[in-house]
Amino acid sequence: MCLILFAFRQHRDYPLIVIANRDEYYARPTRDAHWWDETPVFAGRDLEAGGTWLGTNRRGRFAAVTNVREPGGMKPGKKSRGALTQSFLSGDATPETFLQELNPHDRDYAGFNLLLGDAQDLWFYSNRDHGIRGIDPGVYGISNGTFDEPWPKLSSGKQELAAMLEGEIIAADLMEILTDHQVAQDHELPQTGVSLDIERMLSSRFIRSPEYGTRACSVVTIGADKHISFSEQNSLDAEHSGNLIQETFEILT
Repeated sequence: MCLILFAFRQHRDYPLIVIANRDEYYARPTRDAHWWDETPVFAGRDLEAGGTWLGTNRRGRFAAVTNVREPGGMKPGKKSRGALTQSFLSGDATPETFLQELNPHDRDYAGFNLLLGDAQDLWFYSNRDHGIRGIDPGVYGISNGTFDEPWPKLSSGKQELAAMLEGEIIAADLMEILTDHQVAQDHELPQTGVSLDIERMLSSRFIRSPEYGTRACSVVTIGADKHISFSEQNSLDAEHSGNLIQETFEILT
C-alpha cells in the first residue's frame, strides 16, 4: 500500500472515508478482496507472505499499512508488514494497546506506516518515529514518507477528497481520485534515495510501469448507520484491469 487518503469525522453520514492505492510488482501473487475463511476479515491477501495491505471486519475495525521508502528497506529476515494489519483485524486489543505492544518489537519489520482503528478512534504508528499518535478529526494522507508528508500526489489527493466531502459520497467518484496519472514536476519530487526516473514514475497516484504499478484501488466507507462499504478495482498488469469487488455489510455489535 503506497497511498492512503482519509477523512476522519468530517462527514455527517460517514465518520470514516478511506481511499487507498496498493502499489506492488505484478508478479507478486495476490488474491482480490474477499471474506477470509479463518477469521471474519474482508481484505485482499498477499499470497506470498499471507498478510494484507488494507482490510476491515464485521466489528467495524479498519487497518492499512504502507512501507517507508528507504534504501535497503527490505532486508532478509524482516517480518511481513502485512502481518500487522492482519493481526489487528483478527484480534481484540484496542488500537492503543495493540500499538503499545508492538512498540518494543517494531524493529522486527522494515519501515512501515500503520493506520488502524474504527469510526470512533483512529491511530497511527511508524517504526521510523516510534510515536503512538491518536488522530484528530480532519483530512489526512499517508504515502511512503512521514505522516501527512506533503508529497505532490498526497497533497493534491487530499484537496480533491476534501472537496468531495461537500456533496454526496459516491464510491466511483472517490475511485477517480486514485486513478490520476499525473507525474509531479521534478522540483516537487521528494528525495528518497532512488533514481530520478524512478522518483518520477512513483510520483503519480496511479502508477504504471512494465513490472510494477498500482495493483488495487480501494474505497472504504464506514457509515453512521453502522454499515461498511468496500470497493476495490484490481489490475492484472500494466495494460489490463481485473475484477471490481464491491461488498457492503453491517457492523455487528
